[in-house]
Amino acid sequence: MSTNTIPLELTRKDFVSDQTVRWCPGCGDYAILAQMQKTLPELGIPREKIVFISGIGCSSRFPYYMNTYGIHSIHGRAPTLATGLAVTNPDLSIWVITGDGDGLSIGGNHLLHVMRRNVNLNIILFNNRVYGLTKGQYSPTSRKGFKTKSSPMGTIEQPINPVAIALASEATFVARSIDSHTQHLGEVLAAAAAHKGVSFVEVYQNCVIFNPDEWGPLEDRRERDDHMIYLEHGKPMVFGRNRDKGVRLNERFEPEVVQLGEQYTVDDLIVYDARSKALAMMISSMEHPYFPTPMGVIRQVSAPNYTEGLMAQIEAAQAQKGKGDLHKLYRAADLWEVK
Repeated sequence: MSTNTIPLELTRKDFVSDQTVRWCPGCGDYAILAQMQKTLPELGIPREKIVFISGIGCSSRFPYYMNTYGIHSIHGRAPTLATGLAVTNPDLSIWVITGDGDGLSIGGNHLLHVMRRNVNLNIILFNNRVYGLTKGQYSPTSRKGFKTKSSPMGTIEQPINPVAIALASEATFVARSIDSHTQHLGEVLAAAAAHKGVSFVEVYQNCVIFNPDEWGPLEDRRERDDHMIYLEHGKPMVFGRNRDKGVRLNERFEPEVVQLGEQYTVDDLIVYDARSKALAMMISSMEHPYFPTPMGVIRQVSAPNYTEGLMAQIEAAQAQKGKGDLHKLYRAADLWEVK
């Protein structure tokens, strides 16, 4: 009798639920959903081993539209539920779907700790720099001076940089993509899924109603290559439609955009190393229009994940003291009787 495993054959249709998708026409969420449904069949993971967990916001409707298990939880707490699920059932492929409002405001504390613990799950943060579901207030990532219903004179707050937060939290996989570059987005999602440990992916996503011009030329396929730099480990930081520009370190050890030609060549450019946190932190501060926006895998390192560490401690404790008896523990000391 053959013991060969039959390959799992799934298609995009297998991951499309029977729910009507309810986002505004033209919303970038549609593109992210389509790429997720296209990418998951390539992973060869059964649908019953995949779970999507979301909080509150437009992006948090995501679990309804995936034909997998899902939890639509409460505001900002999706990482907490996902942590519990990852520890109790480490065989699952767990995806946290959140937005810049849900994940970085009330959920900021939970997001930070799930990343520093290196829980084995994937976090996809939709960033449109505005509160879309509650009708257009400024969010934690909104640009300084952004005028909204809740900031009619322009917000005076410094915006949060999601990638910098992930790096500071010691996330072992940090990446960025954009909704309009579907091929690139699919590649980044696949890379995140393959990573063992926490993966954090920021996706620039448009809100056609309340912040339609946020990403400007980054959304235009005719212009985007002049405004984005696609990071590749071990390769020089070249960009532009004609591959004629690059990023080097100047005399002050700061990134600088240069034109390739007689004065500068590819040999003068930074060779990207996704293992370097220092380089990743520097790259995270590069932003349009002064720099090309970094896209792709910004940092990737290997480290023990939270579940592995927790299970190792349990095994060590059992080896030393034997398996615990909860009933016996309850009655071990400090008991009294009330009559």
